[in-house]
Amino acid sequence: MLKKVDLVNSFTGKTITAVVDTDDNEKAIIGAGKAPNEVAKVSDIVGFDETIHRLSMASQSLEDRASLFAGVARCLERNISTRKSFELQANRMKTPIYRGVIAEVCDQISAGEKISTALEMFPKLFGPESTALIRAGEEAGQLPAVCHQIASGQKKTVKIIKKLKNGMVYPAIVMVMSVAVVIVMSFTLVPALANLYGSMNAKLPFATVLIMKFSELLLTQPYLALVPFIILGVFFKNWGKIAANPTMQKIFIRIPAVGPIVRKSSAAVGFRTFSMLVESNVRMNTAVSIAAESSPHIYHREFFERLREHITAGDGLAESFMRESHWLGVDGRRICGIMEIAAETGSATEMLNEVADDYEEDLDNMAAQIDKILEPITIIFLGLMVGFLIYAIYSPIFSLGKLILPGAGEEKEAATNVH
Repeated sequence: MLKKVDLVNSFTGKTITAVVDTDDNEKAIIGAGKAPNEVAKVSDIVGFDETIHRLSMASQSLEDRASLFAGVARCLERNISTRKSFELQANRMKTPIYRGVIAEVCDQISAGEKISTALEMFPKLFGPESTALIRAGEEAGQLPAVCHQIASGQKKTVKIIKKLKNGMVYPAIVMVMSVAVVIVMSFTLVPALANLYGSMNAKLPFATVLIMKFSELLLTQPYLALVPFIILGVFFKNWGKIAANPTMQKIFIRIPAVGPIVRKSSAAVGFRTFSMLVESNVRMNTAVSIAAESSPHIYHREFFERLREHITAGDGLAESFMRESHWLGVDGRRICGIMEIAAETGSATEMLNEVADDYEEDLDNMAAQIDKILEPITIIFLGLMVGFLIYAIYSPIFSLGKLILPGAGEEKEAATNVH
């Protein structure tokens, strides 16, 4: 349930409104970050208003997650109580769902529960890798350090995702404009050409017939013009689910320009999680299992699952890496070399951090060049579409001369023979 909290400043009389995703008024006040000099008025957001709010608000904000853990880490380092550390983060949160998280965590801490137990109530926001790290930090007494590690990893992820999104702006605009141009032409130019070609009973190419049929469909059912934009909207809205589908993941990783980005981004997440778990003294079997769950791509999930099987059977980490290196693609041998050094020197944590840093650096460089990588693909797509339209619309024009002057060619040939 969404709660609307109006915070009225008792000195200035000004009101600031915050929306909190929670089921209790007291929790809503905590999530809104009420100050001592403010008076809170809580009301429910229900019905259509709630639907609009939920559709428009971000369900998962990596920026809020990074800010939450970074702020909590700073507070805990200065011996501020756990509950107070979370309360102080409320005003930093931009989304109602994370304000609700803070409210729920504070309530659970007051009831005597651990932070890890409270975070497990939000599996979509905090995956098993985050809760396992928090639990390990609680048990080892290193909660501030663990929170710093999570915040650092989230900030790097946010940075890379922002670069990827910026690189996708140009291709997205081209796609939308292309669809819009085709629809506008179907309503304006194509019907006029259809009347011209139809009156002459001309034999038309398949591409021309196809675009005329499409235009006729839009003229009889204009609402279908919205379908491409709805499909694009649904595609981008559900991109997370599409990207998580194993079949789609296997397709993406085989695309020349996209595949390396997909592979390195998944490897960066998996190895960073694995290195943080090992550094936090989590059992190796558990660390590998959680790294498998946290890896976005099916290949890396399979890689870590196979590692767990080998480690459970008594094999060493370096040997297990060597057996399953094919899942890591072209980087497999290099990583196996690094793990062999780790086995000989006893520096598994440092080597795993080095692997994660290398992947993140490569991904950062690729993200900075994403516009140059996608530009050829965008140009090819645009060229194919424009070429198809030109061929479909103008190719019949070159044969109109025979239809308008059917005997012109025969007369010219006869004149040539006479001479």
